[in-house]
Amino acid sequence: MRIKRTTPRNGVTRPTRLIAVSTGLVAAAAIAIPSATASDVTTFSANQLKSAGDSVLKANIPGTAWAVDTKTNRVLLTVDSTVSDAELDKIKKQAGGNADALTVKRTPGKFNKLIAGGDATYATSWRCSLGFNVRDSAGASFFVTAGHCTDGAGTWYADSARATVLGPTAGSSFPVNDYGLVRYSNAGIAKPGTAGSVDITSAATPSVGTNVIRSGSTTGTRTGRVTALNATVNYGGGDVVYGMIQTTVCAEPGDSGGPLYGSNGVAYGLTSGGSGNCTSGGTTFFQPVTEALSAYGVSVY
Repeated sequence: MRIKRTTPRNGVTRPTRLIAVSTGLVAAAAIAIPSATASDVTTFSANQLKSAGDSVLKANIPGTAWAVDTKTNRVLLTVDSTVSDAELDKIKKQAGGNADALTVKRTPGKFNKLIAGGDATYATSWRCSLGFNVRDSAGASFFVTAGHCTDGAGTWYADSARATVLGPTAGSSFPVNDYGLVRYSNAGIAKPGTAGSVDITSAATPSVGTNVIRSGSTTGTRTGRVTALNATVNYGGGDVVYGMIQTTVCAEPGDSGGPLYGSNGVAYGLTSGGSGNCTSGGTTFFQPVTEALSAYGVSVY
């Protein structure tokens, strides 16, 4: 399912990025190409793994995401329900002699950006979620969110009636990255340094296996764990993002931009996109927040 934005930018109608909802799908299953054995664990060099990942990018199949799994010494290729066997064959052919380095995992639903955390924030024709409140060295207040949310957005509002102004977009990076910055212009808006009920005091990159929390304006607070780092995701239409945190946390439309964090008050990421929903589960990707903070010269508090 893909729903279009109603507001054109530069005369071109841009898509509103929504996650596809899947029901009745089987659980994700891992399929090795070909089957891996214990003796294969140390077979592939770093260059071979990089080449295998680059081959997936060159194949340019929407609905794919990949990252190196250091435990198995392979490239874990996660594919959504739209990827056919023929498209997998295309990827394998592109990988050539490094095809054996790929392990394929199917996940329910379709990879899409989760536009429709925190609290709901509204642009002219779509809704996202606030990521983290931040400040610059001069003490000015901003919030960070997903770049596919700020892409094409001017003013942001706190309510669906667009009556309470939050402020204008001050920075946006998408695709390649997926982060954006909004400057508060409304002094009367509270700007707590929390995500959900957790006081955020620092930012860092999680490890594979880290238990994480995600907040969003559609599905509230959800939990899961990190399954991969430095993942590349192909959403289709030229929208490829790099360096993502891959997790098992569910998400739905409108959760985009919302915060990923730990119960220890550490900020980890901003909700980018994924597949499935909070009934059937799925795979969700997050922009590391440390990159956004560094790009804009701001910090959590």
